[in-house]
Amino acid sequence: MNAPLQNTPRQAGGIATGGKPALTLLIAAPRGFCAGVDRAIEIVERAIERYGAPVYVRHEIVHNKFVVDSLRAKGAVFVEELEEVPDGAPVVFSAHGVPKSVPAEADRRGLDYLDATCPLVSKVHRQAERQIEAGRHIVFIGHAGHPEVIGTMGQVARGEMTLVETLDDVAALEFSSGDELAFLTQTTLSVDDTAAIVEALRRKFPHIVGPKAEDICYATSNRQAAVKAIAPGSDLVLVIGATNSSNSVRLVEVAMRCGTTARLIQRAGDIEPEWLDGVGTIGLTAGASAPETLVREVVDRLAEWREVEEHTLVTAEEKMVFKLPRQLLD
Repeated sequence: MNAPLQNTPRQAGGIATGGKPALTLLIAAPRGFCAGVDRAIEIVERAIERYGAPVYVRHEIVHNKFVVDSLRAKGAVFVEELEEVPDGAPVVFSAHGVPKSVPAEADRRGLDYLDATCPLVSKVHRQAERQIEAGRHIVFIGHAGHPEVIGTMGQVARGEMTLVETLDDVAALEFSSGDELAFLTQTTLSVDDTAAIVEALRRKFPHIVGPKAEDICYATSNRQAAVKAIAPGSDLVLVIGATNSSNSVRLVEVAMRCGTTARLIQRAGDIEPEWLDGVGTIGLTAGASAPETLVREVVDRLAEWREVEEHTLVTAEEKMVFKLPRQLLD
């Protein structure tokens, strides 16, 4: 059974007619791949078809081992820096975006490159350039070391952007009332945490300028809202995603803030049978880098132990599609 569900109460695990304990499964929708991830994967696949293997990819194209391994099997070679790419080889930049220095180096070396940066991340890059042109210093809300943060901060000169991660970081900022300021955010942050940081920034610097529309992408916002819908009615929430996937980790945090135990898993094999002890209802979702194949894998795994009744809770419809680079449309 796979029926829409609006509001499901917590249920205790009874015994189903098949002899296995019953398990209600609340599956979040939307979940899994977003338009930016779909586009990035298609870029790599089409590049392999066009140029032949190997095609080099700077950094993981998206943060998911299953996806990366699948592309590697087709002929993708993943590297961390362009110096690992042989002269004359095609290279793809990941969906997270890269500093300006990376395409500049590719041009200098004459590399044939394709930019798979998510268009919503590219939008933040353009906003950063405009704020600097307007003479403003940028306060960037994000997670230090994340590829998207590195790429965005690499759009401007060193010292023109300050990274903040927490409310304490905002409190420590020492700009004066005469400093022209703007803020931007990483696209895969917690909606609630970011709202609190933005509020603190506006309180401390009333003249700070923000984007006309929030930078947190539609997919991140939608997946967090979907978790908020399934978590209160669940005894356990499983989030399929990688530990280095910002949007997936945020989904775990959202579920836990709803008072529900939540676990991040990469594959069905990560699930321990004892996690189901006393559990009658499980909420299930997937980060924006996790394919639907892994969702079904988890459902099948749970069905080995319990008589599963599936319900899909739809909180939003997603129809976003992003165009491919011109080089692949010839």
